[in-house]
Amino acid sequence: MGHDLAPRSWAMRTGRAPLALGCLVLGLFGGLFAAQQLVGQPPPVPKLDPPLPGREWQSFAPVVKRVLPGVVCIEGKGRPKRAVGEDTDPGFGSGVLINASGSVLTNNHVVSDLESVDVTLHDGRKFTTSDIRRDPKTDLALVKIESKAPLPFLELADSDEMEVGDRVLAVGAPFGLTGSVTSGIVSAKSRNNLKLNQFEDFLQTDAAMNPGNSGGPLVNLDGKVIGLTSAIKTRTGGFQGVGLAVSSNLAKKIAADLLKTGVVKRSFFGVTVRDLDAETAKRAGAPSTNGVAVTSVLDESPAAKAGVVAGDVITKINGAPVKDPRDLQRITTALPAGQVVDVLLWREGKFYIGKVTIEEERAALKPEAPAAPAVSGATAETVGVTVTELTAEAVKRNGWPQGLKGAIVTDVKRNSLAEMAGLGRGAIVLKVDKTPVTTAATFDAALRAASIEKGALLHVLKQNGDVDFLVLKLK
Repeated sequence: MGHDLAPRSWAMRTGRAPLALGCLVLGLFGGLFAAQQLVGQPPPVPKLDPPLPGREWQSFAPVVKRVLPGVVCIEGKGRPKRAVGEDTDPGFGSGVLINASGSVLTNNHVVSDLESVDVTLHDGRKFTTSDIRRDPKTDLALVKIESKAPLPFLELADSDEMEVGDRVLAVGAPFGLTGSVTSGIVSAKSRNNLKLNQFEDFLQTDAAMNPGNSGGPLVNLDGKVIGLTSAIKTRTGGFQGVGLAVSSNLAKKIAADLLKTGVVKRSFFGVTVRDLDAETAKRAGAPSTNGVAVTSVLDESPAAKAGVVAGDVITKINGAPVKDPRDLQRITTALPAGQVVDVLLWREGKFYIGKVTIEEERAALKPEAPAAPAVSGATAETVGVTVTELTAEAVKRNGWPQGLKGAIVTDVKRNSLAEMAGLGRGAIVLKVDKTPVTTAATFDAALRAASIEKGALLHVLKQNGDVDFLVLKLK
């Protein structure tokens, strides 16, 4: 029996060998097939909810923390304190520190007619100063405060780099509620010809603004100032989604001049112009609507000395295209006094080049000589309008600014000179030429003194809250 063990073991081994070999082959093929399946068709990954964005995308808090220390509250020295939440007057507003030495940029109307102001920082520190430097033509002002320690400040960014749709924050003290922040977007850029200021370059935003916001910063999401909140367009007196901020690029130049000399020095050209529409271009025989039409030239101005006359079309200055009145203003005010510039004019079917020597505005502006033209002798009756004194009760009832003075239009005759000028019932006449109007009598007196040839320039507050200028012909 012991001799039979070896053959049987060998036989068992030899019988299992094919089976093992077959398993090995099947395993190899199965492995290759499985590998091909894995490479060609990866196993499905379980679906997970997308990760939530970080806090910096959910909240403006990081930007606000960076900005608030540089925003201040400005209030006229000695003015009675108002309860928080009450409406504020022109002696109260906001401002922004633009350097560590205490230069505060704000709106001129915030500090208008004030000799000294209290400036309160976000951390509660208060400073009193009478160093107020103003530029009414842009509604900007610089207030200087003295501090032994460096103060937090915000950087003025390049407002031209902003695009419509960019997100922004408005910071200020609406209704006395200091440290208030609202958000919105840039709704439009380069708003001008709104007749709010002589020199205008506004960013439009839907970030909420209310009384007390004026002078506060409009910032981008880097916490840099791209505008100074200045005004709202409204029919109710409250915010209606249209806020205006003086662009930081305009504010930079004004702030630099006010900081250096206390005044803003501008170059003087000496013309008034308007857009060149298709009809005007056709009448002038101009080849296109690129340019501005000269409507008047000031006597003894640089333009007058160079031979520029009303009716000319200005198309370029020193090679730079002039497409609209804002271009002309921007180009000429940036030129240094004494520089001679080439002005490309279109006149009577031909191009001419005029040489204009730029002068400094203050030296060029002179008191006007007494008016030579004959007075008109016109009255409200002769031009077809009826006005009455604007009472304090009417001002309060309609929610107009306290202390508003003028004569309110109660009736306008059909096809009259007044109707042709654009006067309507409910409009408030503030001035006739340069004469303030407060009653029907002063309105008549101003009309009688107006030039019958030139007509009368009316400063009118419309029912929508806009101030407009209307030329009333007197014959």
